[in-house]
Amino acid sequence: MQEPRGQCYVKRAYRPAFTQETMPRLLYVSRRQRSDQAYPWLLHAHPDWTEVLLIEEGQARFLIGGATYDVKAGDLLVINSGVVHDELSGDPFGCCCIAVSGLRLPGLRENALVAEDSPVVYPVGDELPDLRALYDMMYRYLTADRPDCEAFCHRLMLALLDRVLTISGTVSLRGPANPDPSSLGSQVKEYIDQHFQEPLTLQDLGTALHASPYYLAHLFKEVSGYSPMQYLLRRRIGEAQSLLISTDLPIARIAEMVGYETQNYFTLQFSKHVGMPPREFRAAYRNRGEPPPP
Repeated sequence: MQEPRGQCYVKRAYRPAFTQETMPRLLYVSRRQRSDQAYPWLLHAHPDWTEVLLIEEGQARFLIGGATYDVKAGDLLVINSGVVHDELSGDPFGCCCIAVSGLRLPGLRENALVAEDSPVVYPVGDELPDLRALYDMMYRYLTADRPDCEAFCHRLMLALLDRVLTISGTVSLRGPANPDPSSLGSQVKEYIDQHFQEPLTLQDLGTALHASPYYLAHLFKEVSGYSPMQYLLRRRIGEAQSLLISTDLPIARIAEMVGYETQNYFTLQFSKHVGMPPREFRAAYRNRGEPPPP
């Protein structure tokens, strides 16, 4: 039988990736134009949700899970929950991003979209216009607060995630492999990630990991590009940025939570590395009209 013109049939049986028992939830959609004034986003991690970023314009450099990646327009980044990441490049670039919680995919830990040893950067090729359209619709509907926009954007999110699962299963990574988790350099990173709220010195690291502090510093610099104390500082400031926009906690309390004994010293370090004091950063972010991460 000849198929009607202009009508396409589903030719293969398929099984949805997400069921009622494994249904994820869209938390937020953000968009950053290349021309926007952007604040540097230092080392931070999201404990309960995964981010999926699409680079739309320009190029950038990211530190994700201990490895450095150079990305450009048309690249997709999948950052699982709990993975520490950092924006290293000062060059302007445009991107869009969704945050998704409640991920429960077979064979993966909760709130993970790809396996731990999978790539995190994928070139999307010819799929760029379609992915951009999905991001764009979600962003426009939620920004305009259209009737039932949450339900509509939920379905768009599922469509986007389906494409991400397909792309991540067929395209290999351009970039370095993740460092060996058993290496001493990775142990330094993991220790700082777990103890950055505490008073921490290079000597403390050496004692905890039973190694020479100076050898640790040299090894970690080779693995991450930072000295251990630089990584510690960026980790603290990145966590403070998340707390400033997602909570109403006083500045002094946030300083204490990320490992600073005095608010004045915290403000000095924050201003030096972000370009503005914490109070102004909180106000500037909220004045942009974007909802804070949950």
